[in-house]
Amino acid sequence: MSNAQQAALERLIRIAQGDSGQCRIVANFLLAWWNAAEYGGFDLTDVWAVDSAIAEDMLTVFAQLLHCRRCPDSLGYGKQFQVIVHRWRPSLNDTR
Repeated sequence: MSNAQQAALERLIRIAQGDSGQCRIVANFLLAWWNAAEYGGFDLTDVWAVDSAIAEDMLTVFAQLLHCRRCPDSLGYGKQFQVIVHRWRPSLNDTR
């Protein structure tokens, strides 16, 4: 993962830990990457509801998935994603 891709991912992680509608959309996007079957998929049209800078970061992260082919926990972001799960999917117990 390049420095720019890592920076985009870390910005999205910070956003997903907030409580606005945009935060929810970013959380949905990130959790769909981690485990869409368990945490839900992502409606691509939701990108229309986020600021363009956030959408660009989402695009950057999505593009890196083509080459990286790894889940976020294997990249060292497991704890941050668990925080997102607890924030946005409180009814689910994370077993990772």
